[in-house]
Amino acid sequence: MTTIIAIYITFIGIVLGSFYNVVGLRVPLRQSIIRPPSQCGTCHKRLSGRDLIPILSYLFAKGKCRHCGIKVSALYPMGEAVTGLLFLWLYLRFGLTMQSIIGFVLVSMLVIVTVSDLKYMRIPNSVLLFFLPILGVLTLLFPSGSIWQHLQGAVLGGGIVLVLAWFGGMGMGDVKLFALCGFVVGFPGVILAFLTACLLGTIAGGTLMLLGIIKRRQPVPFGPWLAVGTLISYGYGSQIIGGYLSLIG
Repeated sequence: MTTIIAIYITFIGIVLGSFYNVVGLRVPLRQSIIRPPSQCGTCHKRLSGRDLIPILSYLFAKGKCRHCGIKVSALYPMGEAVTGLLFLWLYLRFGLTMQSIIGFVLVSMLVIVTVSDLKYMRIPNSVLLFFLPILGVLTLLFPSGSIWQHLQGAVLGGGIVLVLAWFGGMGMGDVKLFALCGFVVGFPGVILAFLTACLLGTIAGGTLMLLGIIKRRQPVPFGPWLAVGTLISYGYGSQIIGGYLSLIG
Protein backbone atom coordinates (compact mmCIF):
# COMPACT_ATOMS: atom_id res chain seq x y z
CA MET A 1 0.00 0.00 0.00
CA THR A 2 2.85 2.38 0.84
CA THR A 3 4.37 1.82 -2.60
CA ILE A 4 1.04 2.48 -4.34
CA ILE A 5 0.53 5.70 -2.39
CA ALA A 6 4.11 6.79 -3.14
CA ILE A 7 3.61 6.19 -6.87
CA TYR A 8 0.29 8.05 -6.82
CA ILE A 9 1.72 11.05 -4.97
CA THR A 10 4.69 11.19 -7.34
CA PHE A 11 2.34 11.11 -10.32
CA ILE A 12 0.23 13.91 -8.85
CA GLY A 13 3.41 15.94 -8.28
CA ILE A 14 4.54 15.45 -11.89
CA VAL A 15 1.14 16.51 -13.26
CA LEU A 16 1.00 19.55 -10.97
CA GLY A 17 4.58 20.37 -11.95
CA SER A 18 3.45 20.69 -15.55
CA PHE A 19 0.80 23.20 -14.46
CA TYR A 20 3.29 25.04 -12.25
CA ASN A 21 5.51 25.51 -15.31
CA VAL A 22 2.65 27.32 -17.02
CA VAL A 23 2.01 29.50 -13.98
CA GLY A 24 5.69 30.35 -13.53
CA LEU A 25 6.12 31.28 -17.19
CA ARG A 26 2.87 33.19 -17.76
CA VAL A 27 2.09 35.03 -14.53
CA PRO A 28 5.21 37.28 -14.64
CA LEU A 29 4.08 38.40 -18.11
CA ARG A 30 0.55 39.06 -16.79
CA GLN A 31 -0.85 36.40 -19.11
CA SER A 32 -3.79 34.14 -18.38
CA ILE A 33 -2.90 30.66 -17.18
CA ILE A 34 -5.95 29.33 -19.06
CA ARG A 35 -6.01 31.21 -22.35
CA PRO A 36 -4.58 30.63 -24.86
CA PRO A 37 -4.24 26.86 -24.59
CA SER A 38 -0.71 25.46 -24.54
CA GLN A 39 1.13 26.17 -27.76
CA CYS A 40 4.64 26.32 -29.20
CA GLY A 41 6.26 29.65 -28.37
CA THR A 42 7.82 29.82 -31.85
CA CYS A 43 5.33 28.46 -34.40
CA HIS A 44 2.32 29.02 -32.10
CA LYS A 45 0.88 25.67 -33.10
CA ARG A 46 -1.61 24.48 -30.51
CA LEU A 47 -0.30 21.46 -28.64
CA SER A 48 -2.38 18.29 -28.61
CA GLY A 49 -2.69 15.71 -25.86
CA ARG A 50 0.31 13.76 -27.14
CA ASP A 51 2.46 16.88 -26.72
CA LEU A 52 1.37 17.48 -23.13
CA ILE A 53 2.25 14.21 -21.42
CA PRO A 54 4.58 15.30 -18.59
CA ILE A 55 8.24 14.37 -19.14
CA LEU A 56 7.44 11.65 -21.73
CA SER A 57 6.37 14.07 -24.49
CA TYR A 58 9.68 15.92 -24.11
CA LEU A 59 11.67 12.69 -24.28
CA PHE A 60 9.76 11.23 -27.24
CA ALA A 61 10.13 14.49 -29.20
CA LYS A 62 13.85 14.60 -28.29
CA GLY A 63 13.45 18.01 -26.69
CA LYS A 64 12.04 19.65 -29.83
CA CYS A 65 8.69 20.97 -30.98
CA ARG A 66 6.99 18.23 -32.99
CA HIS A 67 5.66 20.80 -35.47
CA CYS A 68 8.52 23.21 -36.20
CA GLY A 69 11.51 21.38 -34.75
CA ILE A 70 12.63 24.25 -32.49
CA LYS A 71 14.39 23.20 -29.30
CA VAL A 72 12.15 23.19 -26.22
CA SER A 73 13.55 24.44 -22.93
CA ALA A 74 14.59 21.69 -20.52
CA LEU A 75 12.93 23.80 -17.83
CA TYR A 76 9.63 22.08 -18.64
CA PRO A 77 10.52 18.44 -17.90
CA MET A 78 12.81 19.52 -15.06
CA GLY A 79 9.97 21.36 -13.33
CA GLU A 80 7.72 18.32 -13.71
CA ALA A 81 10.29 15.81 -12.51
CA VAL A 82 11.49 17.91 -9.58
CA THR A 83 7.94 18.51 -8.35
CA GLY A 84 7.16 14.81 -8.51
CA LEU A 85 10.35 13.86 -6.67
CA LEU A 86 9.80 16.51 -4.00
CA PHE A 87 6.25 15.29 -3.40
CA LEU A 88 7.61 11.76 -3.07
CA TRP A 89 10.31 12.94 -0.67
CA LEU A 90 7.77 14.69 1.55
CA TYR A 91 5.60 11.58 1.70
CA LEU A 92 8.55 9.32 2.54
CA ARG A 93 9.83 11.84 5.09
CA PHE A 94 6.60 12.67 6.92
CA GLY A 95 3.99 10.18 5.72
CA LEU A 96 0.39 11.31 5.25
CA THR A 97 0.50 14.00 7.92
CA MET A 98 -0.26 17.69 8.11
CA GLN A 99 3.47 18.34 7.94
CA SER A 100 3.56 16.72 4.51
CA ILE A 101 0.44 18.65 3.44
CA ILE A 102 2.10 21.94 4.39
CA GLY A 103 5.19 20.70 2.58
CA PHE A 104 3.19 20.02 -0.60
CA VAL A 105 1.89 23.60 -0.56
CA LEU A 106 5.37 24.96 0.17
CA VAL A 107 6.90 22.96 -2.68
CA SER A 108 4.16 24.15 -5.03
CA MET A 109 4.97 27.78 -4.32
CA LEU A 110 8.72 27.26 -4.52
CA VAL A 111 8.56 25.43 -7.85
CA ILE A 112 6.52 28.23 -9.42
CA VAL A 113 8.85 30.87 -7.99
CA THR A 114 11.93 28.98 -9.18
CA VAL A 115 10.61 28.66 -12.74
CA SER A 116 9.77 32.36 -12.81
CA ASP A 117 13.07 33.46 -11.30
CA LEU A 118 15.15 31.27 -13.61
CA LYS A 119 13.30 32.50 -16.69
CA TYR A 120 12.73 36.18 -15.93
CA MET A 121 14.66 36.88 -12.69
CA ARG A 122 11.32 37.91 -11.18
CA ILE A 123 9.27 36.59 -8.26
CA PRO A 124 5.65 37.63 -8.90
CA ASN A 125 3.78 39.25 -6.02
CA SER A 126 0.58 37.55 -7.17
CA VAL A 127 2.08 34.10 -6.59
CA LEU A 128 3.25 35.00 -3.10
CA LEU A 129 -0.09 36.63 -2.27
CA PHE A 130 -1.92 33.50 -3.39
CA PHE A 131 0.11 31.20 -1.15
CA LEU A 132 0.40 33.60 1.81
CA PRO A 133 -3.02 32.90 3.39
CA ILE A 134 -2.81 29.16 2.70
CA LEU A 135 0.62 28.69 4.24
CA GLY A 136 -0.16 31.22 6.96
CA VAL A 137 -3.34 29.48 8.13
CA LEU A 138 -1.87 25.96 7.88
CA THR A 139 1.23 26.98 9.83
CA LEU A 140 -0.82 28.69 12.53
CA LEU A 141 -3.12 25.68 12.86
CA PHE A 142 -0.33 23.11 12.82
CA PRO A 143 2.86 24.87 14.01
CA SER A 144 6.14 22.98 14.26
CA GLY A 145 7.09 25.12 17.28
CA SER A 146 5.61 28.07 19.10
CA ILE A 147 3.79 30.76 17.12
CA TRP A 148 6.41 33.20 18.37
CA GLN A 149 9.14 31.13 16.69
CA HIS A 150 7.28 31.26 13.38
CA LEU A 151 6.85 35.03 13.68
CA GLN A 152 10.55 35.38 14.49
CA GLY A 153 11.34 33.33 11.39
CA ALA A 154 9.29 35.66 9.20
CA VAL A 155 10.83 38.85 10.62
CA LEU A 156 14.36 37.51 10.58
CA GLY A 157 14.04 35.96 7.13
CA GLY A 158 12.63 39.07 5.54
CA GLY A 159 14.99 41.33 7.51
CA ILE A 160 18.19 39.54 6.50
CA VAL A 161 17.34 39.59 2.82
CA LEU A 162 16.07 43.18 3.05
CA VAL A 163 19.48 44.31 4.27
CA LEU A 164 21.11 42.57 1.30
CA ALA A 165 18.54 44.04 -1.09
CA TRP A 166 19.27 47.50 0.33
CA PHE A 167 22.87 47.13 -0.88
CA GLY A 168 21.77 45.81 -4.25
CA GLY A 169 22.49 42.14 -3.66
CA MET A 170 18.91 40.90 -4.05
CA GLY A 171 15.46 42.04 -5.10
CA MET A 172 12.34 42.76 -3.09
CA GLY A 173 10.81 39.57 -4.43
CA ASP A 174 13.48 37.63 -2.55
CA VAL A 175 12.64 39.61 0.60
CA LYS A 176 8.94 38.73 0.46
CA LEU A 177 9.63 35.14 -0.50
CA PHE A 178 12.03 34.50 2.36
CA ALA A 179 9.82 36.25 4.88
CA LEU A 180 7.07 33.77 4.01
CA CYS A 181 9.51 30.85 3.99
CA GLY A 182 10.87 32.02 7.33
CA PHE A 183 7.37 31.99 8.78
CA VAL A 184 6.89 28.37 7.69
CA VAL A 185 10.23 27.00 8.96
CA GLY A 186 10.36 29.31 11.99
CA PHE A 187 13.34 30.18 14.14
CA PRO A 188 16.08 28.91 14.19
CA GLY A 189 15.25 27.00 11.00
CA VAL A 190 15.30 30.24 9.00
CA ILE A 191 18.98 30.73 9.82
CA LEU A 192 19.84 27.24 8.57
CA ALA A 193 17.80 27.88 5.42
CA PHE A 194 19.63 31.13 4.69
CA LEU A 195 23.11 29.76 5.37
CA THR A 196 22.39 26.72 3.21
CA ALA A 197 21.10 28.92 0.39
CA CYS A 198 24.21 31.12 0.54
CA LEU A 199 26.56 28.13 0.60
CA LEU A 200 24.90 26.34 -2.32
CA GLY A 201 24.47 29.57 -4.30
CA THR A 202 28.14 30.45 -3.83
CA ILE A 203 29.31 27.00 -4.90
CA ALA A 204 27.02 26.97 -7.95
CA GLY A 205 27.93 30.53 -8.95
CA GLY A 206 31.65 29.88 -8.57
CA THR A 207 31.40 26.70 -10.62
CA LEU A 208 29.48 28.45 -13.41
CA MET A 209 32.10 31.23 -13.53
CA LEU A 210 34.95 28.73 -13.71
CA LEU A 211 33.19 27.00 -16.58
CA GLY A 212 32.67 30.34 -18.34
CA ILE A 213 28.89 29.95 -18.37
CA ILE A 214 28.37 33.23 -16.50
CA LYS A 215 30.59 36.27 -16.17
CA ARG A 216 31.86 37.96 -13.05
CA ARG A 217 29.27 40.32 -11.52
CA GLN A 218 26.59 38.92 -13.83
CA PRO A 219 23.23 38.93 -12.02
CA VAL A 220 21.97 35.46 -11.17
CA PRO A 221 18.64 34.49 -9.58
CA PHE A 222 18.90 33.70 -5.87
CA GLY A 223 15.28 32.63 -5.36
CA PRO A 224 15.98 29.00 -6.34
CA TRP A 225 18.69 28.74 -3.67
CA LEU A 226 16.39 30.24 -1.05
CA ALA A 227 13.91 27.56 -2.10
CA VAL A 228 16.45 24.75 -1.71
CA GLY A 229 17.65 26.09 1.64
CA THR A 230 14.07 26.35 2.88
CA LEU A 231 13.21 22.78 1.90
CA ILE A 232 16.36 21.39 3.53
CA SER A 233 15.51 23.26 6.70
CA TYR A 234 11.87 22.15 6.53
CA GLY A 235 12.80 18.51 6.13
CA TYR A 236 15.88 18.17 8.31
CA GLY A 237 16.24 21.42 10.23
CA SER A 238 15.74 20.03 13.72
CA GLN A 239 18.18 17.17 13.12
CA ILE A 240 20.87 19.37 11.59
CA ILE A 241 20.57 22.07 14.23
CA GLY A 242 20.40 19.48 17.03
CA GLY A 243 23.49 17.72 15.68
CA TYR A 244 25.40 20.98 15.42
CA LEU A 245 24.50 22.01 18.98
CA SER A 246 25.57 18.63 20.32
CA LEU A 247 28.96 19.01 18.62
CA ILE A 248 29.68 22.45 20.06
CA GLY A 249 28.13 21.58 23.44
